[in-house]
Amino acid sequence: MVRQVVFLIAVLVTGCFAQATRGPNVEAQRAAMRKLEFLVGRWSGDARAWRGGDPVEFTQTEEAQFKLDGLLLLIEGRGDLKLDGKPSLRALAIVSYDDEASVYRMRAYNDGRYMETELKLAADGKGASWGFTIGAFRTSSVLRINSSGEWTEAHELLMGSQPPRKLMEIRVKRMEGRQ
Repeated sequence: MVRQVVFLIAVLVTGCFAQATRGPNVEAQRAAMRKLEFLVGRWSGDARAWRGGDPVEFTQTEEAQFKLDGLLLLIEGRGDLKLDGKPSLRALAIVSYDDEASVYRMRAYNDGRYMETELKLAADGKGASWGFTIGAFRTSSVLRINSSGEWTEAHELLMGSQPPRKLMEIRVKRMEGRQ
Protein backbone atom coordinates (compact mmCIF):
# COMPACT_ATOMS: atom_id res chain seq x y z
CA MET A 1 0.00 0.00 0.00
CA VAL A 2 2.80 2.42 0.88
CA ARG A 3 4.52 1.65 -2.43
CA GLN A 4 1.32 2.39 -4.32
CA VAL A 5 0.89 5.75 -2.56
CA VAL A 6 4.55 6.68 -3.18
CA PHE A 7 4.21 5.66 -6.84
CA LEU A 8 1.00 7.69 -7.20
CA ILE A 9 2.64 10.76 -5.64
CA ALA A 10 5.67 10.37 -7.92
CA VAL A 11 3.42 10.18 -11.00
CA LEU A 12 1.43 13.25 -9.93
CA VAL A 13 4.55 15.31 -9.12
CA THR A 14 6.22 14.32 -12.39
CA GLY A 15 3.09 15.22 -14.36
CA CYS A 16 2.75 18.58 -12.61
CA PHE A 17 6.43 19.36 -13.13
CA ALA A 18 6.24 18.44 -16.82
CA GLN A 19 3.17 20.66 -17.26
CA ALA A 20 4.78 23.57 -15.39
CA THR A 21 8.02 23.39 -17.39
CA ARG A 22 6.59 22.82 -20.87
CA GLY A 23 6.82 26.55 -21.58
CA PRO A 24 4.69 28.60 -23.91
CA ASN A 25 3.73 27.32 -27.33
CA VAL A 26 4.98 30.27 -29.37
CA GLU A 27 3.79 28.78 -32.67
CA ALA A 28 0.24 28.52 -31.28
CA GLN A 29 0.55 32.10 -30.06
CA ARG A 30 1.73 33.35 -33.45
CA ALA A 31 -1.04 31.45 -35.24
CA ALA A 32 -3.66 33.02 -32.95
CA MET A 33 -2.15 36.49 -33.33
CA ARG A 34 -2.29 36.23 -37.14
CA LYS A 35 -6.08 36.38 -36.74
CA LEU A 36 -5.58 40.05 -35.79
CA GLU A 37 -3.73 40.90 -39.04
CA PHE A 38 -6.81 42.80 -40.24
CA LEU A 39 -5.77 45.64 -37.88
CA VAL A 40 -2.16 46.00 -39.03
CA GLY A 41 -1.42 49.30 -40.72
CA ARG A 42 -1.86 53.03 -40.32
CA TRP A 43 -5.42 54.38 -40.13
CA SER A 44 -6.80 57.92 -40.01
CA GLY A 45 -10.22 59.52 -39.66
CA ASP A 46 -12.60 61.05 -37.16
CA ALA A 47 -13.67 60.41 -33.60
CA ARG A 48 -15.87 61.97 -30.98
CA ALA A 49 -16.02 61.57 -27.22
CA TRP A 50 -18.70 62.51 -24.73
CA ARG A 51 -17.22 64.03 -21.61
CA GLY A 52 -20.23 65.16 -19.63
CA GLY A 53 -22.06 67.09 -22.32
CA ASP A 54 -21.77 67.82 -26.01
CA PRO A 55 -19.42 65.59 -27.98
CA VAL A 56 -15.81 66.67 -28.49
CA GLU A 57 -14.64 66.00 -32.05
CA PHE A 58 -11.09 65.11 -33.01
CA THR A 59 -8.97 63.71 -35.79
CA GLN A 60 -7.97 60.16 -34.93
CA THR A 61 -5.09 57.98 -36.08
CA GLU A 62 -4.53 54.34 -35.20
CA GLU A 63 -1.31 52.51 -35.92
CA ALA A 64 -1.15 48.74 -35.39
CA GLN A 65 1.95 46.63 -35.85
CA PHE A 66 3.22 43.25 -34.80
CA LYS A 67 6.19 43.07 -32.43
CA LEU A 68 8.42 40.25 -31.20
CA ASP A 69 8.09 38.26 -34.42
CA GLY A 70 4.30 38.28 -34.28
CA LEU A 71 3.82 37.47 -30.59
CA LEU A 72 2.45 40.93 -29.72
CA LEU A 73 0.24 43.45 -31.45
CA LEU A 74 1.01 47.05 -30.52
CA ILE A 75 -1.76 49.58 -31.20
CA GLU A 76 -1.24 53.31 -30.72
CA GLY A 77 -4.17 55.69 -30.94
CA ARG A 78 -3.80 59.47 -31.20
CA GLY A 79 -6.59 62.01 -31.26
CA ASP A 80 -6.14 65.76 -31.80
CA LEU A 81 -8.95 68.25 -31.28
CA LYS A 82 -10.46 69.48 -34.54
CA LEU A 83 -11.00 72.91 -33.01
CA ASP A 84 -7.34 73.75 -32.32
CA GLY A 85 -5.22 70.63 -33.02
CA LYS A 86 -4.34 70.11 -29.35
CA PRO A 87 -3.89 66.52 -28.12
CA SER A 88 -7.16 65.02 -26.93
CA LEU A 89 -6.47 61.30 -26.72
CA ARG A 90 -3.31 59.27 -26.38
CA ALA A 91 -3.70 55.51 -25.94
CA LEU A 92 -1.48 52.47 -26.32
CA ALA A 93 -2.55 48.83 -26.21
CA ILE A 94 -0.55 45.63 -26.23
CA VAL A 95 -2.39 42.48 -27.26
CA SER A 96 -1.03 38.98 -26.73
CA TYR A 97 -2.40 35.44 -26.83
CA ASP A 98 -2.28 33.14 -23.81
CA ASP A 99 -1.97 29.69 -25.37
CA GLU A 100 -2.48 27.91 -22.05
CA ALA A 101 -5.83 29.63 -21.34
CA SER A 102 -6.71 30.04 -25.07
CA VAL A 103 -7.57 33.74 -24.68
CA TYR A 104 -6.35 37.06 -26.02
CA ARG A 105 -5.17 39.49 -23.35
CA MET A 106 -4.93 43.26 -23.70
CA ARG A 107 -3.17 45.80 -21.54
CA ALA A 108 -4.13 49.35 -22.50
CA TYR A 109 -2.76 52.70 -21.32
CA ASN A 110 -4.50 56.08 -21.44
CA ASP A 111 -4.20 59.32 -19.46
CA GLY A 112 -1.75 57.87 -16.93
CA ARG A 113 -3.95 54.84 -16.26
CA TYR A 114 -3.97 51.29 -17.50
CA MET A 115 -6.32 48.34 -17.62
CA GLU A 116 -5.92 44.67 -18.29
CA THR A 117 -8.74 42.73 -19.87
CA GLU A 118 -9.61 39.84 -22.11
CA LEU A 119 -10.04 40.70 -25.78
CA LYS A 120 -12.65 38.58 -27.53
CA LEU A 121 -12.31 38.10 -31.27
CA ALA A 122 -15.56 38.42 -33.23
CA ALA A 123 -16.88 35.17 -34.66
CA ASP A 124 -16.51 36.49 -38.22
CA GLY A 125 -12.87 37.48 -37.60
CA LYS A 126 -13.52 41.14 -38.47
CA GLY A 127 -13.65 42.67 -35.01
CA ALA A 128 -13.13 42.34 -31.29
CA SER A 129 -14.70 43.39 -28.01
CA TRP A 130 -13.49 44.14 -24.50
CA GLY A 131 -14.49 45.94 -21.36
CA PHE A 132 -13.81 46.35 -17.68
CA THR A 133 -15.67 46.92 -14.42
CA ILE A 134 -14.98 49.37 -11.60
CA GLY A 135 -17.55 49.13 -8.83
CA ALA A 136 -20.99 49.85 -10.32
CA PHE A 137 -19.48 51.09 -13.60
CA ARG A 138 -18.87 48.85 -16.60
CA THR A 139 -17.55 49.64 -20.03
CA SER A 140 -18.27 47.90 -23.28
CA SER A 141 -16.08 48.43 -26.33
CA VAL A 142 -16.64 46.95 -29.79
CA LEU A 143 -14.19 47.25 -32.68
CA ARG A 144 -15.37 46.28 -36.18
CA ILE A 145 -14.13 46.47 -39.73
CA ASN A 146 -17.29 47.57 -41.56
CA SER A 147 -18.38 46.76 -45.11
CA SER A 148 -16.46 49.82 -46.39
CA GLY A 149 -13.24 48.51 -44.84
CA GLU A 150 -13.26 51.19 -42.10
CA TRP A 151 -12.10 50.50 -38.55
CA THR A 152 -14.93 51.53 -36.25
CA GLU A 153 -15.08 51.53 -32.47
CA ALA A 154 -18.03 52.15 -30.17
CA HIS A 155 -17.39 52.60 -26.44
CA GLU A 156 -20.19 52.71 -23.88
CA LEU A 157 -20.49 53.20 -20.14
CA LEU A 158 -23.03 51.14 -18.24
CA MET A 159 -24.13 52.11 -14.72
CA GLY A 160 -26.43 49.72 -12.92
CA SER A 161 -29.78 49.42 -14.71
CA GLN A 162 -29.47 52.76 -16.54
CA PRO A 163 -29.35 52.73 -20.34
CA PRO A 164 -25.82 52.67 -21.81
CA ARG A 165 -24.13 56.04 -22.36
CA LYS A 166 -21.87 56.72 -25.31
CA LEU A 167 -18.25 57.35 -24.32
CA MET A 168 -16.54 57.46 -27.70
CA GLU A 169 -16.94 56.60 -31.38
CA ILE A 170 -14.11 56.14 -33.86
CA ARG A 171 -14.22 55.75 -37.66
CA VAL A 172 -10.87 55.54 -39.45
CA LYS A 173 -9.75 54.43 -42.93
CA ARG A 174 -6.59 52.53 -43.75
CA MET A 175 -3.89 54.85 -45.04
CA GLU A 176 -1.10 52.28 -45.38
CA GLY A 177 -0.46 48.67 -44.52
CA ARG A 178 -2.33 45.48 -45.38
CA GLN A 179 -5.38 45.78 -47.63
